[in-house]
Amino acid sequence: MRPPFEPLTVVHVVFSSRIAGGERHCIDLAHAQAALGHRVHVIGSAGSAVAGALSDGVSFHGLSLPLLRGWRVAALARRLGADVCHGHLGPACKAVAHVTNAARIGTLHVGYKAHHHARLDGLICVNRAQYDGLPAGEAKSRVIYNWAPERPRAAGKVSDLRSELDLAPHQLLVGSVGRLHPSKGMDLLITAFKAHAPSDAVLAILGEGPDEAALHSLAAGDPRIRLLGYRDDVDQALQAFDLFVSPSREEAFPLAILEAMRAGRPVLSTATQGPLEMLAGQPARLVPVNDADALGRALAEEIDRLRGLAPADRATRYATSAYDRDHAVARTLAFYRDVIRDVAGRAVPFEEQDEAYAGWRA
Repeated sequence: MRPPFEPLTVVHVVFSSRIAGGERHCIDLAHAQAALGHRVHVIGSAGSAVAGALSDGVSFHGLSLPLLRGWRVAALARRLGADVCHGHLGPACKAVAHVTNAARIGTLHVGYKAHHHARLDGLICVNRAQYDGLPAGEAKSRVIYNWAPERPRAAGKVSDLRSELDLAPHQLLVGSVGRLHPSKGMDLLITAFKAHAPSDAVLAILGEGPDEAALHSLAAGDPRIRLLGYRDDVDQALQAFDLFVSPSREEAFPLAILEAMRAGRPVLSTATQGPLEMLAGQPARLVPVNDADALGRALAEEIDRLRGLAPADRATRYATSAYDRDHAVARTLAFYRDVIRDVAGRAVPFEEQDEAYAGWRA
């Protein structure tokens, strides 16, 4: 049986050397599109960890130097016959703006910046506030929520974080996952925990980044606080957390919160842009941004509440149907075709045909 339309040639662009939320989204979207029969390429920095994370069905093209990067991306997109060139994160979107032979798309993983996004043909917003805040007359735009890709881990590896940390059965484990960067607010979490958490609680922070030394210094002298660095067993670690905390100063769409929701963990988050929408009507708790005292008081109250429950009763159920991978991938492909039609003036199938194509492949 033939697919209901001709596959697209999609070129994703992401220049990060390491893999965080936006990069993971790009990788998983590329894999999903390739699995549906589209011709998918990723342009990135030579030596990037992104290259090693891609499946055989996705081709990686590494650029060795940032010199004339926009021109080189445009030339490569032309040579590959791109129908769509899709940028992830600001520097990549800025480079995609130089492309002339394809529809130019950008995902606002962080937020809109005119010097990165104003020259693109289409913008994918990851929350409603981004969409509502776009400048008047901006490019075609659509809200398409991210999803939480399954994190790869070593085959057969089983980890038990509670045993690793030598926790007694009565001790509650508070956890957070994220890049160690000022925007993620891990300093706020450490300060809040030191001031307000009970003496037998433990805090585990998973992640790496430029703030690592400063955070170790801030946590010094408190044996309850463990900075565990990069982990390839995050999904398993989340299952060990009694409470997940997102202390960020800014978040557009925090995948770590969505992973915690998927794991059924109680969530305490600062009221940044993404969590305000994601957690609206959900059994989670929000506190003001950049307020260590408010975060600490809420943390202590949540620990006290959870201590009164049996471990099996601490699991939390969330409504997550809005963050369905297959639906988001189909909507992204439909948006591509919408933008292609506007840019090139050529006829394309209706949105439903991308859904039909997904069904045909399945």
